Amino acid sequence: LRLVASIRSGRVSATLALQRFGSAAQGDPLHRAAEHLGRLLRTVFLCDYIGIEDFRREIHTLLNRGESVHQLQRAVYSGKVAPERGRRRDEMKAISGSHALLTNIVLAWNTARMHEVVERLKRDGIPVDDDWLRRIGPVHFSHINFRGTMKFGVEKFAAALIQRTPGQATRMAS
Repeated sequence: LRLVASIRSGRVSATLALQRFGSAAQGDPLHRAAEHLGRLLRTVFLCDYIGIEDFRREIHTLLNRGESVHQLQRAVYSGKVAPERGRRRDEMKAISGSHALLTNIVLAWNTARMHEVVERLKRDGIPVDDDWLRRIGPVHFSHINFRGTMKFGVEKFAAALIQRTPGQATRMAS
């Protein structure tokens, strides 16, 4: 109880407590108490999982949602990181951050589109059950072209984007 109170009050960080009472402290009574508490909590979880069907369904929904995000991440980038890349910490952070950013862009895009559809259905008087909405996630990606050629219509903005000196030809490369 003193350890929990110390962690909650901020006197000791949870990381420091785990370091202090890690595997080296196996004979310590506090370590044994924490180990038994962990077993008790795991037992309660398993009893709930086996005995409560709604709880089990919710756990499966969360696991499926997590796996769907992983599937989306594999679709965003399915290649390999080159051997000369990703060796340094800053490169790993850049690669990981870019991957997460692209995944989050897809999730945000899908969320915005789903919101538009739900609002349109509600405007049209079609009831949308909140429990149904809670069970769907924005991780679908079959409508997104990850590998094709992207074309952005910047031709109409060329004059504003390209600075020309007087007398320079206005020819555009095609």
